[in-house]
Amino acid sequence: MELKIKKAVLALADGTVFEGRSFGAAGEVIGEVVFNTSMTGYQEILTDPSYKGQIVTMTYTEIGNYGTNPEDSESIKPWVEGFIAKEWCARPSSWRSKNAIDDYLRQNGIVGIYGIDTRALTRLIRSKGAMQGIISTVETDPKALVDKAAKSPGLVGRDLVKEVTCKEQYDWHEGLWAVEYSYDRRLKSRPVDDRRRRKVVAFDFGIKRNILRNLHALGCDVTVVPASTSATDVLKMAPDGIFLSNGPGDPDAVGYASDTIKDLIGKKPIFGICLGHQLLALALGGSTFKLKFGHRGGNQPVMDLRTSKVEITSQNHGFAVDLDSMKGVAELTHINLNDKTVEGITHKEFPLFSVQHHPEASPGPHDSAYLFKRFVEMMG
Repeated sequence: MELKIKKAVLALADGTVFEGRSFGAAGEVIGEVVFNTSMTGYQEILTDPSYKGQIVTMTYTEIGNYGTNPEDSESIKPWVEGFIAKEWCARPSSWRSKNAIDDYLRQNGIVGIYGIDTRALTRLIRSKGAMQGIISTVETDPKALVDKAAKSPGLVGRDLVKEVTCKEQYDWHEGLWAVEYSYDRRLKSRPVDDRRRRKVVAFDFGIKRNILRNLHALGCDVTVVPASTSATDVLKMAPDGIFLSNGPGDPDAVGYASDTIKDLIGKKPIFGICLGHQLLALALGGSTFKLKFGHRGGNQPVMDLRTSKVEITSQNHGFAVDLDSMKGVAELTHINLNDKTVEGITHKEFPLFSVQHHPEASPGPHDSAYLFKRFVEMMG
């Protein structure tokens, strides 16, 4: 494979500039520059709708070792604004690989930069916080790029859910993936007595496919609905439970969703993940705030306060629920052991709970997968 080297520039709003090389698509993109500490799962990260509006830096040194394939996508396409890596692998080694990461990014219009000091970039973000940045392969003037980044709107106050949610409702019928059923032989969910199946309505705020696979595998017939679906329309579907998905951006900017959730509280069991967790907190009268640089990776320690067990979790969020705002409203169930932020809540009266982390993983550990079973049991 002959590589055509082209210059790319990453400029941050604080004036910092990194010169590197282009991979993926050519062009210019703006977004909030963040970092993810996962060592694998780059395709799942690229296709997680929660990254809409963000330029993702991978802290692992080489990306693309096992290529890309149709099965590892968590949604219909990549949603990141741009992609940053120290190095990328031009010759992936995996029997599942269909494309190298460079081809995959280019085919999907994602601008990337590599060959920069990602460790220095990550240290900068940890020190100064996540900030707006720009990757360009067409503009070479650093000052002009810094000015563009500084003037670009951040994530606060932006409703990005409307850009990633489905346009129409649909039913989900796919079970958990298994290697022996790879490529056109998807593993169906294990047999469940039809009398015990549960109907779940899942709000798509930027939902990941592995969430749906986990629900289906536990005997749930899942109907996914757009984020703007009304409480009345949901209740007409007579679900056994309601799921609130992950998604991008500022939860305060999605007021229509928290208003809908408020109308559903106490009427059906509810389970929320990530943005769904934050929106549920807002519906209960709580508040949220923006984290300095967020939690993104597959190694975040979380304690279940009911059992005192520590789970290593997958996370991807830049906002968090204000613990003080939830006092007397909901009970704290999980806490992040790195910074003591809220990782889970439940209600003493109503059948509802939510977590900030991702029990479906993809990528990441499966320590928290029991939460899906808890939701099914709550519906029962």
